[in-house]
Amino acid sequence: MKSRETLLRLKRFQVDEKRRQVTQLKTMISEFERMAAELDVQVQAEQNRAGIHDITHFAYPTFAKAALTRRENLLNSANDLKDQLGAARAALAEAFEEMKKIELLDERDREADRALQATRDQAEMDHIAGLRAANR
Repeated sequence: MKSRETLLRLKRFQVDEKRRQVTQLKTMISEFERMAAELDVQVQAEQNRAGIHDITHFAYPTFAKAALTRRENLLNSANDLKDQLGAARAALAEAFEEMKKIELLDERDREADRALQATRDQAEMDHIAGLRAANR
């Protein structure tokens, strides 16, 4: 019984760890997307300031080119993280299922122990009732 409790604690820890990973990936994705949106605004402002919106133009602002490259890198990283997020969610679901199986086994064993104890208690009460009946 003790080893099952230890196993259950381990599974709960694993589920919590997987949840933290999923949350961290979600946070990173949203942060990268927010930063990419900020870069879009900066690029637009730089293009408006320079009056050149054509990336291939020879006088296109260097800052805007660098910001666009940075933005693309951020969006690529966010997409990579989305792939990792899918894998992390699958791992979380698997860990959760394993934990639930252990919890169900533990609950089944506890129920069996309670039923056994109830049977013992009833047998003891029957014995006491028999002794009282014999003494009358």
